[in-house]
Amino acid sequence: MHGAGNDYIYVDTTKEQIADPAHLSLVWSDRHKGIGGDGLVLIGRDSEDPETFTMRIFNNDGSEARMCGNASRCIGKYLYEYGLTDKREIRLRTLSGIKILKLNVNAEGRVETVTVDMDEPQTAVPEQLLTPDGSLTEGKIKATDGKEYVGTFVSMGNPHFVIFVPDAEAVVLEKVGPTLEFAEIFPERCNIEFATVRPDGSIRMRVWERGSGITMACGTGACATAVAAALTDRAPRKSKIVMDGGCLEIEWEAASNRVFMTGPATKVFDGAIEIEQQ
Repeated sequence: MHGAGNDYIYVDTTKEQIADPAHLSLVWSDRHKGIGGDGLVLIGRDSEDPETFTMRIFNNDGSEARMCGNASRCIGKYLYEYGLTDKREIRLRTLSGIKILKLNVNAEGRVETVTVDMDEPQTAVPEQLLTPDGSLTEGKIKATDGKEYVGTFVSMGNPHFVIFVPDAEAVVLEKVGPTLEFAEIFPERCNIEFATVRPDGSIRMRVWERGSGITMACGTGACATAVAAALTDRAPRKSKIVMDGGCLEIEWEAASNRVFMTGPATKVFDGAIEIEQQ
C-alpha cells in the first residue's frame, strides 16, 4: 500500500509471524531483488486491548521508526476493508503513542481518505536536538560537510528539521539530505524537509527521510512542515502540503494544540513471498 507515494510492504501479524523484521525490511525493500518499498510495516492487535491495533515500522535500511503518518492511514484502510474491524474510528498504538484514525468510507465500503490525530507537536526535545533547551526556530545548524543551514526543529514523535527555501525543486536532495540527517546536532539522526510556500498558499515540500532517503511523501514530515510554517508566520494553521507523491491536508488546531492529517490510502497489490532460512 502507499500513502501519497510513500510505499511500504505490510504484513498482518495476526495471520503471519515475522521473526526478524529488521533484516527482512532490508531484503524485501530492494526494488530490484525484492518486493520494493520504503520499508516494512507490521500490523498487529494489542495484547491488552483487542480493540486497539498496533504498528511497527522498519525503514529500508533495517532501522525501526517511531511513527509514520502515511503508513498509519494505510493501516486504517487495511483493518476496515479486510474485516478486522467495522469501526470508522480506530485506535492505533505506535512507538510514539496512541494515534486515532478516522476513516472516510464511500458507498462501496472502500476507505478513500483517513484523518489521523497526530498528537501535539513538540518543539523542544533535548534527546533529539543538542541545543541548550532542545529547540531551534529559524536557527542555524552545520551539516557534516561543513555547510550551514537555517531551519526549524519540530518533533512529531520523530525528529524533523524544516528548511524554507525559494525553490524546493532546485535542492539536490540526494547530496544535501545525508549531510543533514547525520549532523552532530541530531543525536538520533533527523528527517529533513525543504519547503517553499507557493503564491496560492500551498506548501511544496520535498523530504529526505531518516533511514530511507528520498521518499515520495512523509506524513510526519508534512505535519512538521505545516507547524514550522505557522510558527514562522509563513502560513496559517491549516495548509496543503504538496509532495512528490501527492498532497496532504494538515491542520494544527489552536484549541487543542493537536495536529490533524488527512490524506489518501491506496492498496497496490496482495502477494506472497518466501522467507529464506538463515
